[in-house]
Amino acid sequence: MALTPAPSPALSPGRSRLSRRTSRRLAADAGLLVVAAAFALPLAWVVLSSLDPHAGLRVKTPSSVTLDNFDAVLKPDITFTPLLNSLILCGGGTLLTVVCAALAAYPLSRFRSRLNRPFLLTILFTTSLPITAIMVPVYALFVQVNLIDTMQGTILFFAASQLPFAIWLMKNFMDGVPKELEEAAWTDGASSLQSLIRIVLPLMGPGVAVVTIFSFVMMWGNFFVPFMLLLTPDQMPASVSINEFFGNRGMVAYGQLAAFSVVYSTPVILLYVLISRRLGGGFALGGAVKG
Repeated sequence: MALTPAPSPALSPGRSRLSRRTSRRLAADAGLLVVAAAFALPLAWVVLSSLDPHAGLRVKTPSSVTLDNFDAVLKPDITFTPLLNSLILCGGGTLLTVVCAALAAYPLSRFRSRLNRPFLLTILFTTSLPITAIMVPVYALFVQVNLIDTMQGTILFFAASQLPFAIWLMKNFMDGVPKELEEAAWTDGASSLQSLIRIVLPLMGPGVAVVTIFSFVMMWGNFFVPFMLLLTPDQMPASVSINEFFGNRGMVAYGQLAAFSVVYSTPVILLYVLISRRLGGGFALGGAVKG
């Protein structure tokens, strides 16, 4: 009589679930690696090409490391003046945005009104408007009020374009500060403005840091607005002057472009490093309203 092999035992439900969980985790890890590679390859090209005397479009290790690309771009008319213009424009616009967002978010967070929700929905709608759709009327308005080709006019438009989303962010962070702390200050004779400055804003330091970084980064990388509103070459920020590395007929100085990109990214990285301590600190309000 021929012996038939015994059927292999089926996987238990627990092992089957573990196998599916492992497969999903591996698929998620593979997807994250693909996304990470998509971000890492451009950064690797910038760093390697800035040190390569024969840089091209390919990501490759330079045959010889040189700083000639940095020597070529670290000049007042190429890098230092545009970076100073960018710091003036973005720093002024960020400061104006944070101040106005705090003043606008405070009544929306602390006072209840039927107009709060329609107002918030209106400013949320303004964030969805493409910047190219409003630049033509803005340009005509700036010509009429003599703000075209002025740093202060560009700062005002930078702040106005970032203010709607900044108000949303600021209000959400401000809602996390207990109102009882302000009521105690009001009992001691503090005004609403004093309680905002001395109590609310210090307690929502991480929120202020988020709004500051977000506003500064969005302004720092904006090309279209200063390109349209500024006409004098000496006032152009670095986001516009980087276009000078793209020559005619497809000729591009890739090494100098990469070196300029490294220098151009440094202020944003430094800003994040300086403020990152407050991003992870939380509100630290535990026990503040007990008693």
